[in-house]
Amino acid sequence: MRRSLGRGSRRLAGGLRVRLVVTFVLVALVSAVTATALAYRDARTAVLQRTQNTAVNDLRERVAAVGAGLDLPPDQRSLSRFAAKVSEGLGARIVVARHQDLTAVSDAYADTEGRITAELRAAVRSGDGARFQRVQWRGDPYLVVGTPVTYADGDRRTSGLEVFVITDLRAERDDTAALLDSVRTGTVPVVVLAALLALLAAGTVLRPVRKLGRATRELAAGDLGSRVAVRGHDELADLARTFNETADALQASDAELRAQEAKARRFVADVSHELRTPLAAMTMVATVLEEDADQLPPDAAHAARTVGAETARLSRLVEDLMEISRFDAGAVRLDATVTDLADTVRASLALRGWTDRVTVELRENVRAVVDRRRIDVIVANLVGNALRHGAPPVTVTLAAPGGDRVTLEVADRGPGLPPEARERVFDRFYKADAARTRSTSGGGDRGGGGPGADGSFGQGGFGQGSGLGMAIALENARLHGGTIEAAERPEGGAVFTLHLPLRHPEEEEEGDG
Repeated sequence: MRRSLGRGSRRLAGGLRVRLVVTFVLVALVSAVTATALAYRDARTAVLQRTQNTAVNDLRERVAAVGAGLDLPPDQRSLSRFAAKVSEGLGARIVVARHQDLTAVSDAYADTEGRITAELRAAVRSGDGARFQRVQWRGDPYLVVGTPVTYADGDRRTSGLEVFVITDLRAERDDTAALLDSVRTGTVPVVVLAALLALLAAGTVLRPVRKLGRATRELAAGDLGSRVAVRGHDELADLARTFNETADALQASDAELRAQEAKARRFVADVSHELRTPLAAMTMVATVLEEDADQLPPDAAHAARTVGAETARLSRLVEDLMEISRFDAGAVRLDATVTDLADTVRASLALRGWTDRVTVELRENVRAVVDRRRIDVIVANLVGNALRHGAPPVTVTLAAPGGDRVTLEVADRGPGLPPEARERVFDRFYKADAARTRSTSGGGDRGGGGPGADGSFGQGGFGQGSGLGMAIALENARLHGGTIEAAERPEGGAVFTLHLPLRHPEEEEEGDG
């Protein structure tokens, strides 16, 4: 049991700990990824915005400074000179100057057609000020800024001259990529730290949960003294406090029920014991009356016989109650000896006059360590029940199907047992008369009195007609380490099967010792 509790506790703690750690790691990972994405976006936007503003401002300043000395309309030479002068103040940027059909490039070897798009040229030609566009050319990023050149006469008319500056953005791309790499690298320690924090939190949270789970399983296993230490004032402490209160209430109820059960057992035992003396006197009087019944008037004779029968029945009931009380009190002990079971069954049937009414199929030389007197009680109750409520033929079969067990089967051809009766047939004071209504007259069926002074049983043994016989039979079987099963025969009728070990477990241990 302890080992099972430990495995259950480990499964509980392991499952919750894994889920808690995974949750922490996922939250940290999502947070880190979100922060990285936002940081990358903001950094990239800031870098590109700064580069863009610088490029636009530098282009305006250089065009204003150089354009004042340009004669319009320009020729190819003056346009090329203009582009070169604008480029001198812009560093490594490429300048493209266009005027109608003329085009000049500050770098004669640069390919600009793929980087200045038709959309940007159209936007610049509209004359609404500087325009820019980020483009990918041969896998690399570039910023292209274009602006129309206007006359300086105040009316801001376009002169037809357009200037474009191509700025390489590979350095900015590398900077933002390096930033992204550094942030991504920093995600790993964040996730590791989150996992460590989750483990610490799991230990703090799950420790009381494990203790509570262990205490709950111990309580379910019958340890009503199991309690949980209450620490703190959080929800777990409230749960532990509630558990302790529930356990206290359950323990108090259990103690009260046990006390009431003990009182009830003592009451039954005391009442049964106190009834024995007056019943003995009544039995003697009833016996005398029955012996003289033939000399009495018919009504008085019938009354005398009825009193005698009911007194005998009451005596059997008292003896059964006392036997059940001894079982409940744990005061019953086996007087076990090596016994031939076939001889025991035959003797039990002969004692009650049932030999001619029962068909026996007994395997010979089946010896077991049993209490002969209690086996007699089992046989008397099973066979008596079949004779009273079943129909002939009643068959008693003794077999040893296995090497270490023996079975005694009592079968009849009566109406059988319905399912609800099979479930309750071994309950105390339960009678299946409603289902198995056949009854016959005669002393053999009704059974005789209780045990005699020498400890032997009279006709019928314990339980005949009291509603306690099958319960006593089952208790005697369990005392031997066996059991009794009730079933329905396929061809009709009921069958009761006694299963017994060939050697009682306690006797085996003593013999091995």
